[in-house]
Amino acid sequence: MDKKRDVILITDGDEYARKAVESVAKEYGGRCISNSHGNPSVLTGLQIVKLIKKAKSDPVFVMFDDSGYLGEGAGETALKFVARHEDINVLGIIAVAARTRQAEWTRVDVCIDKFGELTPYGVDKFGVPEMEIGRMNGDTVYCLDQLEVPIIVGIGDIGKMAKRDDFSKGAPITKQAVELILERSGYFDDKG
Repeated sequence: MDKKRDVILITDGDEYARKAVESVAKEYGGRCISNSHGNPSVLTGLQIVKLIKKAKSDPVFVMFDDSGYLGEGAGETALKFVARHEDINVLGIIAVAARTRQAEWTRVDVCIDKFGELTPYGVDKFGVPEMEIGRMNGDTVYCLDQLEVPIIVGIGDIGKMAKRDDFSKGAPITKQAVELILERSGYFDDKG
């Protein structure tokens, strides 16, 4: 049997997200499944698992996007398949905020605002804290409460947030979310 692959799931898949995630993955010696980007997601969960297994190193970063589709869209269906697959070890999820036409929300363990500050409040797509504690809105987050994962970190619109998370700056908010996931999941303990 193959060893389980260590994976971080991201609930956004547009071009900005792809550039930010690729930048951060490279910094950690991991791999980004660039083919998983898309708005909305076009790959099935099974196709994504096959790509994860072929990745040269861990952690593997995978993007999912529903493009505002009401209810469970293709991105969420694929995300659930990957998260529950026996060969996948989900280290954590980066839940990306969005201005949704429908009020889809999820619980989050912690959020990071546009200034890089940890907050118990949800954040909006601009990375500004909202009024509710431990919950935020997004368009590919509907299924997250159904999954058992070590940590869900909420952030604003990945690769954006008024250019504070731009890939040309090293996507610092995304990077901080990844560091938090790696730390809280015990990833570094297992490798060191």
